[in-house]
Amino acid sequence: MNTREKFSAGLLCLGFILALLPLSANRSLTVKPQKLLSEVLDEKTYFTVDQVARFVVSEDTTVQIIDLRSPEEFRSVNIPGSINVPYYQLLNNDPGGFLNNENIKTIFYSNGDFDSNYALVLASGLKYKNIYVLKGGLNEWFNTVMNSSFTGERISARENALFETRTRARKMFTEINSLPDSLKLKFIEAKHISFKKLDGGCE
Repeated sequence: MNTREKFSAGLLCLGFILALLPLSANRSLTVKPQKLLSEVLDEKTYFTVDQVARFVVSEDTTVQIIDLRSPEEFRSVNIPGSINVPYYQLLNNDPGGFLNNENIKTIFYSNGDFDSNYALVLASGLKYKNIYVLKGGLNEWFNTVMNSSFTGERISARENALFETRTRARKMFTEINSLPDSLKLKFIEAKHISFKKLDGGCE
């Protein structure tokens, strides 16, 4: 697919997304479609699974990871350090409480790319900055991190660092998601409380 075809396909997708977003009069998209299209099609708006795994392993405080799936899916399994803001909640409520800090990189993820890209369009259209998508979502996380293995006799320093990061991220993922439901709920609640405190809200 050449650049013109990609641009046309992107424009069609953007028009479809804008038509489906049920925004109220006081929450309308204010960015011109052409500008919005160039922003959401830019590869710089995506983080790879390996980049996000690095953020998770280093517990990077300049990054917040938002899981757009349902609360049930989130409780079942989630990326360590992520918070749950279901997609329907993002649409129906003011997202400013967790998107208004431009010093924090916000990364959306879902099972694949569909809801995450919608969320990116919404956030960008409302002029929020520093918003990204985890490319491939949780499906790609499983493919790349959880199923990562090394085969062969030699490994370069770069490959070794990559494999070590994936291994540590996989271990963290497994530990968090193997907690009993009661402990997992307490952990999730603690994350939400600390998130509210960082945002200046109350418990």
